[in-house]
Amino acid sequence: MTKAIMIQGAGSNVGKSLVVAGLARAFTRQGLRVAPFKPQNMSNNAAVTIDGGEIGRAQALQARAAGRDPIVDMNPVLLKPERERGAQVIVQGKRTGTLKARDYAKHKPHLMAAVLDSFKRLSEECDLVIVEGAGSPAEINLRAGDIANMGFAEAAGVPVVLVGDIDRGGVIAQIVGTHAVLPVSDRDRIRAFAINKFRGDPSLFDDGLTEIETRTGWPSLGVIPWFDEAWRLPAEDIMDIRSHAGDGFKVAVPKLRRIANFDDLDPLNADPSVDVQIVQSGQPLPGDADLVLIPGSKSTISDLADFRAQGWDIDLVAHVRRGGHVLGICGGYQMLGKTIADPDGIEGFPQTVDGLGLLDVTTVMTPEKHLSLNQVRYLPTGDVLTGYEIHVGRTEGPDTNAAWLDVRGARQGAQSADGRVQGCYLHGLFAADNFRASYLSGLGHKGQSYQFEAGVDAALDALAAHLERHMDLRQLLSLANPVAH
Repeated sequence: MTKAIMIQGAGSNVGKSLVVAGLARAFTRQGLRVAPFKPQNMSNNAAVTIDGGEIGRAQALQARAAGRDPIVDMNPVLLKPERERGAQVIVQGKRTGTLKARDYAKHKPHLMAAVLDSFKRLSEECDLVIVEGAGSPAEINLRAGDIANMGFAEAAGVPVVLVGDIDRGGVIAQIVGTHAVLPVSDRDRIRAFAINKFRGDPSLFDDGLTEIETRTGWPSLGVIPWFDEAWRLPAEDIMDIRSHAGDGFKVAVPKLRRIANFDDLDPLNADPSVDVQIVQSGQPLPGDADLVLIPGSKSTISDLADFRAQGWDIDLVAHVRRGGHVLGICGGYQMLGKTIADPDGIEGFPQTVDGLGLLDVTTVMTPEKHLSLNQVRYLPTGDVLTGYEIHVGRTEGPDTNAAWLDVRGARQGAQSADGRVQGCYLHGLFAADNFRASYLSGLGHKGQSYQFEAGVDAALDALAAHLERHMDLRQLLSLANPVAH
């Protein structure tokens, strides 16, 4: 009989996603068939699934931890912010429209049916479903119509484990405060708690655990020390990708306001021979960069306007003049062209804007979203790898005649006459060790190749072992409830 348990957080970014990934790997290693599930996620860092949809990148990592292919039922509702007060709504992998926050709040109750449908279908093919909440159940102003935390737990009959983050301070108040504000029915759904991100000797928090247990009546599942290898795992939030010093080959990445599908940065960030610098608003693009990588964007035209407002367009031209290289991926590729036309107002209102003009191509935004998993051949070396596309828009022009990728027999990508500026729609290329080594070598990189995919699996194993040492997984599993079919 399938069982389920839900991991909720006493706040945002307490480490729920990694805890779920670690638990998925740990219980999978015990021989259970495990599936991750997140009713509602908000992220512009999405993964393309084998069944042709898209889900949050964190759920794709959790699926990998469980030894499963990612499918849309693992994250039935995905919100992708497009502007300050609106987000694209993805339901069971497909775009259904764009809603303002207030309108979405009214729409949420109608989405519960899709959430429960996906949860039921997923639970029919595994032994254990590990559910991840979103934000915190203490946001009781959002309780009415909730599908992400206690609303789902109530509807599906799933018990909850609450996780607090001691690294940010005030973890006793996080846990006890959550207990205090929740209505009794929701409070009773929480069966235990755990403390995450502890630095130092966990036994020093024994008195703190006693206080929490006394004030809430919830038992502790353990104090989880800071996991040092988390940087080796793909990040869902750009804030989790930190600039770091490598061995001298510098990649500068302007942090776009609506940056999307930035998993292209994960392999570079993990590679010890690459110096990744995330360029924040108000900072110039570094003059000593070997490569400027312009990542994907959920709102290409508005991010292009912001790119210019930061003065990065001037920095980029100077970078190319000095002999530097530029790579634009997806939205970044569109920005590098001569114009971007949006005749149907996909990104707001109908308009045509000038691009950065570094590639002789033009882009037309189209209503249809392109989603695909592809086998790709890197034409300069013949290296074969996999990548994915997730975008709206069609890009054409003379510089596409210098395509540098082959996707299922069709040429893709563009590059300038001198080869210093390149663009493509393919994400995920740098995860392939051979491609990454070949591509960076062509730009003058002389470092040793890093085995990225092997590093991810090693980190997931280490994370599972970490939780096995510091959490009472037997007690956690005993708290899981059978799923009603």
